Amino acid sequence: MMQYLSNLTFASPWWFFALGVIPAMVWWQYYAKKKQPPTVIVSDLQAIKSITSWKEKIYPWLPILQIVATTLFIIAMARPQLSLKEEKVKAEGIDIMMVMDVSSSMLSRDFDPDRLEVSKLVATEFVEKRVHDRIGLVVFSGEAFTQCPLTTDHKIITDFLSNLQVGMLEDGTAIGMGLATAVNRLKDSESKSKIIILLTDGVNNAGYIDPQTAADLAKELGVKVYTIAVGTMGQALSPVSRRMDGQYMFAMAKVEIDSELLNKISEMTDAKYFRAIDRASLEDIYAEIDRLEKTEIEMQVFKRYKDEYRKFLIPGLVLLLTAWLLQMTVFRTINGQ
Repeated sequence: MMQYLSNLTFASPWWFFALGVIPAMVWWQYYAKKKQPPTVIVSDLQAIKSITSWKEKIYPWLPILQIVATTLFIIAMARPQLSLKEEKVKAEGIDIMMVMDVSSSMLSRDFDPDRLEVSKLVATEFVEKRVHDRIGLVVFSGEAFTQCPLTTDHKIITDFLSNLQVGMLEDGTAIGMGLATAVNRLKDSESKSKIIILLTDGVNNAGYIDPQTAADLAKELGVKVYTIAVGTMGQALSPVSRRMDGQYMFAMAKVEIDSELLNKISEMTDAKYFRAIDRASLEDIYAEIDRLEKTEIEMQVFKRYKDEYRKFLIPGLVLLLTAWLLQMTVFRTINGQ
């Protein structure tokens, strides 16, 4: 009901000035008529004092029916209209390929619980904000492959992110392979804006495509490459070997990230390089990328109006007709008044 009233407007609101007649009607019915002499004079009413009928109970309501009917007529004349909004959204989305490192070093525990889990969670939050963009996912370690091509179905992307695990591919860090795979997915894109977010925690040591070559391809195709280096400064509790049962053994190891290479790739493609040393800084990085790469949205708002005067006019007519019928039948006086 409150929502209905909030969307109700009036095309002819000046009719509400006519509501000034309502107090006059109340005065006439309940005050002015009291001064008129009664039409029948009885010397003593004691004999019929306790006799009442349904007519006596209904009669005082006749003026109220007329007053309410008049009020409803005035509201109907003010032309109440229900405002119905229609929004037309035209979005110029951005094509985004996320490139995620799944090498064993991503299990390092300088993040809680480890680098990979935090990277997955923060990337998922980023994806959920980019409502109008097409997003794809490439994973790499010693080799690379497309986990999910560009899509607007973000539920698929977040499902793939949540299921990422170390050991999906041969171990190593093939940054050039990961970047080249993502560039290949964007080469046929017709979007005006194409970006890659490459996240890694190591040094390129695998793959048959050099990172510099992949960066040249990205630059030639107008693809921006935002690079994120994940890992604290100094040392971190990292996987150093595996037992016979496949479980990783951890020890303190030096954190080695090729920041110079990552920074160069971003500079070549007119993007930015970031270093994440904890979850908070990684969240800030994705938030900054979100601000830098805004999706263009053109929104047009249309309004339609639905006349609602019948909801006031019809009840008013019913009340007025009811009052008239009662006066002409049940409460008809001798002189017809």
